Amino acid sequence: MEWQVAGFSQLDSYTVYAMLQLRVDVFVVEQNCPYPELDNKDLHPQTRHILLKKGDKILAYARVLAPGVSYENSPALGRICVSQTARRLALGRGLMDKALDVASSCWPDLDIRISAQCYLQRFYESFGFISCSEPYLEDDIPHLEMARPAKPLSSAQL
Repeated sequence: MEWQVAGFSQLDSYTVYAMLQLRVDVFVVEQNCPYPELDNKDLHPQTRHILLKKGDKILAYARVLAPGVSYENSPALGRICVSQTARRLALGRGLMDKALDVASSCWPDLDIRISAQCYLQRFYESFGFISCSEPYLEDDIPHLEMARPAKPLSSAQL
């Protein structure tokens, strides 16, 4: 297995196809949620695509978005997913670690935000994210806006 971090223009056509296929399989087919998967954010020059590949297959994927793309003053993580056939391998934690490393190295002094599905709240909290919204529906799925402070919170702030 091999990690790849790349801008869109650095991805070959087979990798783009496999990346989009994984995202559609997880977010559209598995979750029975038709939504506009192609949102132009992939093409932004500062977007970083994080892929865990085994041969030609993508087992895990996330994208890191620059400040101003999804949130005005914060970078964001999105499209975080692991292939259904690879979930038993516990790749989600490694994927999050890699995505956070990329976001933190590109924008070290900024909070990182996500629009998290509510059922994954505790998972994201284990990486230092805190909820900063009430639950809301995004594509008919309950979500929370969460943020990971650039500087760790003191116990008094928690």
